[in-house]
Amino acid sequence: MGAILHIGLIVNPLAGLGGSLGLKGSDGAELAQRFSRLEPTQRHRALDRVQRALRPLVEHAGALRFTTWGGAMGAEVLHTLGLEYGIAGEAAAALSSADDTRLAARTLLQRGVDLILFAGGDGTARDIFDAVGKAVPVLGIPAGVKMHSGVFAVSPEAAGELLVQLVAGGLVGLTPREVRDIDEEAFRHDVVRSRFYGELLVPGEGRYLQHTKVGGRESPDLVADDIADWLVENMEPGRTYLIGPGSTTAAIMTRLQLPNTLLGVDVIRDGTLLAADVDEDTLLAQLHQAPGESTIVVTVIGGQGNLFGRGNQQFSPAVIRRVGLENILIVAAKSKIAALQGRPLLVDTNDPQLDAELCGWRTVVTGYDDRILYRVGTRV
Repeated sequence: MGAILHIGLIVNPLAGLGGSLGLKGSDGAELAQRFSRLEPTQRHRALDRVQRALRPLVEHAGALRFTTWGGAMGAEVLHTLGLEYGIAGEAAAALSSADDTRLAARTLLQRGVDLILFAGGDGTARDIFDAVGKAVPVLGIPAGVKMHSGVFAVSPEAAGELLVQLVAGGLVGLTPREVRDIDEEAFRHDVVRSRFYGELLVPGEGRYLQHTKVGGRESPDLVADDIADWLVENMEPGRTYLIGPGSTTAAIMTRLQLPNTLLGVDVIRDGTLLAADVDEDTLLAQLHQAPGESTIVVTVIGGQGNLFGRGNQQFSPAVIRRVGLENILIVAAKSKIAALQGRPLLVDTNDPQLDAELCGWRTVVTGYDDRILYRVGTRV
């Protein structure tokens, strides 16, 4: 089963029009009033830029699916390009608002999209941030007047190329990027007042192996140590961690100064080893007793690319479902992922329904605060 990239698309149809109208931005009631008086052919700046971004994806349509908002907020441009899509909602009025953008982003998150693609400017990025934070990767198609944020591709075409690289199995890094906006009212009085709102998790430039400091120079031990340092620093109090087999995960136990079962599964919480080299029944018992949520930490078998079903059958369908698919943390060096040459990570839990649910695009931790988005499937 191939992994389908599920993209949530949000278009701010007002984006960028404020510049041509001399309003120094696209927020506010004045723009909405003037927009309503424009001819249809004058309203398409944002939609045209979305078409430019999505056109390269048409030939990859079989590896994609879209969920979007109705009309000019997404459905219109997807229909024009002949791309299949589902509609999750629509704007409350003829002219969409920031409330519509935030509602769309929250709904797309609930629909389980792998990435939110939006067209707009800083104001739209701010609304997306308010709605989803870092819960899902986000990429901006530059279409606004003000674009001080770091969440936008350098051009609509660059956004499309990046998505093509992602679909083709390239190692596309995920990076926290700033969301900033300026006060439009102050700007209209020639005062630049920029505000930092927060960060969104954004696919960086297409980072294939030869473009990063890995390849023959990457030390697996150092990478494992970097992953371990980041994970240990970010472990949550009260959360139970099920540490799977492998040398990459073993570095986590070493970092915690705990004994490790290299070819087995260990259970830890709050820096304490609760059980070592456990079987399925013991895992289920530990999960039943756990005071809070749990996380499975699993790495990739080199060469094969297997996540589940090869050497870690202790992570049975019952265990995985009890932990929750959203609580699986994948760790692996970029060199190990790149060696797959675009082939997906594989799952074979002996539960076809669960395997289907595990398929898709998942975040892989590849270093200290370094992540990529990569496919999971049931066959190459």
